[in-house]
Amino acid sequence: MNAAVLGWWSRLLFFVSSITLGAVVVSAADQDVTVRTSLDRTAMFVGDRAAYTIEITCKRGVDVLADDVSRDKLKLGGLEVVGGDTSRRTAPDDSTVYTLRYVLTTYRVDAPALTIGPLSVRYAVTRAGQRLEEAAPAGEVKVPGATLAFRSALPDEPDLSGIRSDKQPDARPMRFAMLQPIGLGLIIVSIVPALLAIAALASRRERRRVRRSVRAVRHDERMSLEAVRTIGVETVQQRRDVFTRLDALVREHLRDVCGVAGPSLTPAEVPLALAGVNAKAPAELVASLLATCELARYAPSHAMPSADACREAIEQAEQLIARTGARGFQPSGRGAP
Repeated sequence: MNAAVLGWWSRLLFFVSSITLGAVVVSAADQDVTVRTSLDRTAMFVGDRAAYTIEITCKRGVDVLADDVSRDKLKLGGLEVVGGDTSRRTAPDDSTVYTLRYVLTTYRVDAPALTIGPLSVRYAVTRAGQRLEEAAPAGEVKVPGATLAFRSALPDEPDLSGIRSDKQPDARPMRFAMLQPIGLGLIIVSIVPALLAIAALASRRERRRVRRSVRAVRHDERMSLEAVRTIGVETVQQRRDVFTRLDALVREHLRDVCGVAGPSLTPAEVPLALAGVNAKAPAELVASLLATCELARYAPSHAMPSADACREAIEQAEQLIARTGARGFQPSGRGAP
């Protein structure tokens, strides 16, 4: 047993020694420039990152063309460069060490292996005071390539026989088959009330669009004014009630007679809306009256308009309704009657 183990270790040491001696021979044949490459992993999944590092050591007075190891010169098969950095340092023996690190990834799923092709890097021997561009190339060194295995969580040869089947599905039991028409009937029954509700809303909306007659508008406005006059203006609450009713009356008058959206307009928007429909209603009077009504409705007790201001507002509302009549539109090209 010990003899077998010793024999195995002997063969392993001989193999490692052979590899080491081969590297030394290659390095000795090219002593001016030495290249060493490394990968931080031997296999990768889709989207993984792998770091490929090239380390070039140049003797004193020897330099390489950096363009030969740029990102554009990499020969990649199935890989993409997503980042990288380059550094340069001087070793204790005055040699120059270039370290080029490239971050690689892949988004392909059809490549069984991911490869990095070999590169040829030129170098030159420079004299003191001579630039690298002026020196004649002294030779080139080979940067060895590398291979990354592609890994996937899916099997290489998936068995699809269990996914698809030509076998007909089993027939449903009779009690479940009878539930299908019952379910369809319940769906139809539940839809009918919704359709009726939609029809009712549509008809109600159509009724709202019907414009009231001139006689009805006049009658309602007279009744509203009479109701306002019957309210006293001595107390704060009475005046607040009067202004609230006047605000509603004026806004409904703008909607039914002048053809503008009175209930949704602010006092400042009223003049522009009346000008848009060419109405003959006094825009400034309407805006001032609505502003006073809003102040009285929401103001505190100490800021409530006086009784005289309340009576003046009632007169302004009567004046507005009398001036615009039942149809507040001013025909284009004509003056007011």
